[in-house]
Amino acid sequence: MPDDQNAIYDLLKKYETALNQSDAGSAAKLYHPDGVFMPLGFPSSRGHEQVLAAYTGIFNTIQLKIAFTIDEIEVDHNTAIAVTRSEGTVKVRALGAEMPEANRELFVLRKRDGLWSIYRYMFNKTSGQGD
Repeated sequence: MPDDQNAIYDLLKKYETALNQSDAGSAAKLYHPDGVFMPLGFPSSRGHEQVLAAYTGIFNTIQLKIAFTIDEIEVDHNTAIAVTRSEGTVKVRALGAEMPEANRELFVLRKRDGLWSIYRYMFNKTSGQGD
């Protein structure tokens, strides 16, 4: 299990990097082929093409500078959950305005051909006070 937890930790750190670089392609590649992205304020996206389009649209609108705190990783065979928090800033590109950003996230991950990927992902806004 520690190897799986380390691999999931690395995956989440790659995801954090993709978000901070506004790299839709790298974010989408971290998803399982049947992965679902459920972003706040946008429709759910399923599969690589829809997930890529969703991240492209989001990154055209905002720029993130966030850091994840990983609170929990639980592995059960080829499925895992990860609970995280993120804090930082978000810049609305059209306005140039930067404001605090804080979320809590739930990842469901799947292992396929020995590699972990994001199977389901959703988040919601928090006050940034550890809620």
